[in-house]
Amino acid sequence: MLAVLLLGLAPFVPEPHVWEKLKMLAAGTLTRPIDIFDLCLHGLPWVVLAVKLVRDRRRSRA
Repeated sequence: MLAVLLLGLAPFVPEPHVWEKLKMLAAGTLTRPIDIFDLCLHGLPWVVLAVKLVRDRRRSRA
């Protein structure tokens, strides 16, 4: 989880990178390919963690 926080939020200043890209997506200004790539790159650790947590939860119920 520490790796997800570090990779997903870096760089931290002036605001977390993934947060900046999500705000751009919500505003409709996420149009440049480099920005889309950045969102995918910084969002991927969060997606992998979410999938892992869902899979672990399903296994523990069975």
